Amino acid sequence: MKVVAIIQARMGSTRLPGKVMKEVLGTPLLEYQIERVGRSKLISKIVVATTTKETEQPIVELCERLSVDYFRGSEEDVLKRFFEASNKYDAEVVVRLTSDCPLIDPNIIDKIISEYLSNISLYDYISNTIERTYPRGFDVEVFSMKALEKSYREAGDTVYREHVTPYIYHHPDKFKIAYVKHHIDLSSFRLTVDTEEDLVLITLIINSFYEKNKKHFTFEDIIYLLQDKPEWVSINSHIEQKKVSKRG
Repeated sequence: MKVVAIIQARMGSTRLPGKVMKEVLGTPLLEYQIERVGRSKLISKIVVATTTKETEQPIVELCERLSVDYFRGSEEDVLKRFFEASNKYDAEVVVRLTSDCPLIDPNIIDKIISEYLSNISLYDYISNTIERTYPRGFDVEVFSMKALEKSYREAGDTVYREHVTPYIYHHPDKFKIAYVKHHIDLSSFRLTVDTEEDLVLITLIINSFYEKNKKHFTFEDIIYLLQDKPEWVSINSHIEQKKVSKRG
């Protein structure tokens, strides 16, 4: 089956404007994420879904430089943007990723895709985000194109149009839903990028591994590093996740 990963990305951000193009060691955070997603063994194609606003040009130029497909659609109706991008690239299985996860692990992505593909007759949607045991920053949602199209056709409420998947997991009567959990609850770690403090921590982590010439560090490597450096964890431990998820 054609598995298409859609990375939602835009330059607008209330807490950290232009965050996806912030650089660490001269490389934009979005580029780190694209490289890591590209190491998935189960993804057929990566598409960056951004908006039609002129301010998104740095994202478009990055995609062109990296020869990565991109799609430009509605800023407000992210569900529409997501559906149109998935439809354009003939997705049968959709992997939803957000661009504030530069450290995302391809092994976790493949674990969740594999879980979905192994149970494709049983589930419409699988994620590690609703019942959270993984840190923020490793969010993966996998679902069928049919489920996405059903959401696109039926969802009318603004919150469903802005945030893509809530219509699915808020309607277990319409969709068959499952969750992937880590064997240890590591949800207290915050490895997403939404504030300056988040960026400081992500910068320290990337610098640490690249100093050791270890580009392909894993989720486990990051956790071991942070367990050795608890003072790093405290950098952004006070940050509260926004109650309403970002449009992306």
